[in-house]
Amino acid sequence: MALTMQLFVLGMLPWAFLLPPGGWAGRIIGGRETRPHSRPYMAYLDIAGKGSCGGFLIREDVVLTAAHCNSNRGNITVLLGAQDVTNQRERGRQKILVRRRIPHPGYNTETLENDIMLLKLRHKATLTREVGLVRLTTGKHRVLPGTVCNVAGWGRTSLNTRTNTLREVNLSVVSNRLCQKRYRIYVPSTMLCVGDPHYPKSTYKGDSGGPLVCRGVAEGIASFVAYNSIAPPVGFTRISRFVPWIKANMPKI
Repeated sequence: MALTMQLFVLGMLPWAFLLPPGGWAGRIIGGRETRPHSRPYMAYLDIAGKGSCGGFLIREDVVLTAAHCNSNRGNITVLLGAQDVTNQRERGRQKILVRRRIPHPGYNTETLENDIMLLKLRHKATLTREVGLVRLTTGKHRVLPGTVCNVAGWGRTSLNTRTNTLREVNLSVVSNRLCQKRYRIYVPSTMLCVGDPHYPKSTYKGDSGGPLVCRGVAEGIASFVAYNSIAPPVGFTRISRFVPWIKANMPKI
């Protein structure tokens, strides 16, 4: 799934946690463990035979995630309401198989353009204190540099420290210019540049598909990061660009 020797997509985190540093390990850099169930929209995607990604619930039966999390080699199981993904007795968690996947038809595996995918669940989730929806951006306003947003995900907290609990970090949207200088694939109209390079806070490998939530609204989807580097900025899919596509495909699923 690596794009080049300079880029890594942010998924997929192998469930066995056995890869060496620099492999498909994942973590939130400079973050903290979330307050249990404070991010009820978060979805953990267990991709059979492939690994895992993050995602977020936008309708009782629909999860939004990154297109590069797609795998036709195994079923995807969505875990909702989880704080610790290894705690089978955790109260409020719901486990639902994915019935259908709709990756964006323009998704490009080499450039990571249009890195967005809808997942139709086999049945509706029950909305509870632990499981809820997140609002999507309307697309009427662009999120501006300087906006402080929140990102959550499961994964490592350092190269040698493992965790199975949901963690979060606050990150700022930054100038497109910073990502254009760092990533030759960066497209301002469809991507968001996130993470102030002056602060050691970032998403990293394994956080793919998770939402960038700004003022309670999902504005981005974790997509890619510099190869073998924890330094921001990182690339997110700009959801506002895809609102028409999401609306057009939601009735179909």
